[in-house]
Amino acid sequence: MKLDPPKIRRELPESKFEDIFHEDYPELDNCLISDTDFENEELHRVNLSGMILKNCRFNGTDFTSISMTDVQFENCDFSNANLSKSSIHRVTFNNCKFTGTDLTDSRLGNVLFEESILNLSAFGSSKLEKVKFEYCAMESADFYECVLKKVEYNKCNLNSSNFERTPLKTVDISTSTFESLILSLEDLKGCKVSTQQAIQFAVLLGVVIVD
Repeated sequence: MKLDPPKIRRELPESKFEDIFHEDYPELDNCLISDTDFENEELHRVNLSGMILKNCRFNGTDFTSISMTDVQFENCDFSNANLSKSSIHRVTFNNCKFTGTDLTDSRLGNVLFEESILNLSAFGSSKLEKVKFEYCAMESADFYECVLKKVEYNKCNLNSSNFERTPLKTVDISTSTFESLILSLEDLKGCKVSTQQAIQFAVLLGVVIVD
């Protein structure tokens, strides 16, 4: 599956995240931000667009209803941040941390999570369309009652993740690993799995396999 990449200018002026307070509305666009610590803050309805953020820390910050369009994040930390009710489109997250991050009730489209940590992250009641998780740690991630359309989990650790009340039709988990998942047989219909995973699901459902 090919994603639409972020549309970002080749040359961007450097800026500081704190400059967001200089505007009438919390908004930043068309800039490069590096090595910023913006932790345990509270800033709602932020708008980020056409920009790159590197080596930034947003741990514990409340970004409820944040909007991100055409943004590239590298080595950024959102652990325990509140990104609920967010709108995230044409965004890439490379080597980022989302441990315990709240992304519930959000909308994500053309988003790539690559080599990132999403253990204990919460996506409940969100809609994900054309989203890729590649080489990500996602233990105990929560996708309760989500809508997943054209979503791929490539080479991820999905152990103990929750997909309850989330139909997995067309979702591809065939290259990922897990010991257990929380889901129902009905939700599993149409999900793309490997032969080994099919055996795992059979065992989890109480099927006795005889050679």
